[in-house]
Amino acid sequence: SERPECDPAGSGRREGRAVIAWWSVAGEPWAVLLACAPALAIAIDRLLGEPPLRWHPVAWMGRWLAWAGERLAPRVGAPRVLSDARVFWFAALSWCAAAAAFFAVAWLFQDWVLTQPVWLAALALGLFLKPLLAWAMLHDEVLAVERALGESLDAGRAQLARLVSRDVSALSAHQVRESAIESLAENLNDSVVAPLFWFVLLGLPGAVLFRFANTADAMWGYPGVRGGRDWAWAGKWAARADDVLAWVPARITAALIALPAGHTAGPGRLWVEAARTPSPNGGWPMAAMALALRVQLRKPGIYTLNPEGRTPEPADTLRACAIGSRTVGVATLLACGALLGVLV
Repeated sequence: SERPECDPAGSGRREGRAVIAWWSVAGEPWAVLLACAPALAIAIDRLLGEPPLRWHPVAWMGRWLAWAGERLAPRVGAPRVLSDARVFWFAALSWCAAAAAFFAVAWLFQDWVLTQPVWLAALALGLFLKPLLAWAMLHDEVLAVERALGESLDAGRAQLARLVSRDVSALSAHQVRESAIESLAENLNDSVVAPLFWFVLLGLPGAVLFRFANTADAMWGYPGVRGGRDWAWAGKWAARADDVLAWVPARITAALIALPAGHTAGPGRLWVEAARTPSPNGGWPMAAMALALRVQLRKPGIYTLNPEGRTPEPADTLRACAIGSRTVGVATLLACGALLGVLV
């Protein structure tokens, strides 16, 4: 078919056929500007922070997941209507249907955006990518834990409870600090690197798909009883889907943390430390951060990362945030560079 051209006015508007992915606009004279979308999203994140909840797509995902979860996970103590296998498959099909719906909406929106003038397309992609990223809030919340610890242990625990799902009531000051640093490292992947990775591959639909999977894992994926409901089977698909989508980005995140930080333990040591955690992905950025800071990071009774390291001190929280900022900067530049390679 005949290749569509930019309009004579130079606005970058495309006409004539649907734009369904990056390769649809590759080679256009103006397409290089779209590679700036990740950098624009990170800039908006730092300058403006999170949008109101009523406009936040991740909040929309959370509301649907909460509504569906009440209908999929069996209530503890109630008569069992469905077998474990049926609970699993109903939850899996519900996840797939919702993921497909969010993906399709994002795809249609991107399809429309990429037919607009280039300045508007680049602005829209950056603006709508931003809610799928959350570095500024994570950075500030982790620093807030350290400030709260300076006031009292109870204040530090209360601030940490905003970041983690574990019981914080019995944690010591060192354990509160370790948990904050672990949350920073793990969420570098979930909140920044992985959405950027999938944005580079599939644009907004890819970032939306990952964010839905990650939110579903947080709300459905942990086995056990929560809210009076049994999640032993209802959340298995959500947990495995998030593991698959985060597998490559988690290892990229670990490399981005480790290499600029200058630790020389080597990939073999990182592999060994990451394997200490039960998570197939979360251990990688946490292990890289422990090695970069040369500290221990522990979850009592479950794992100890870098056991030869020292106990984290207040300065290590600041160093972790600095490493995180550097990692986000490098990840953003790599995303822009990858898009540039695709689009030019």
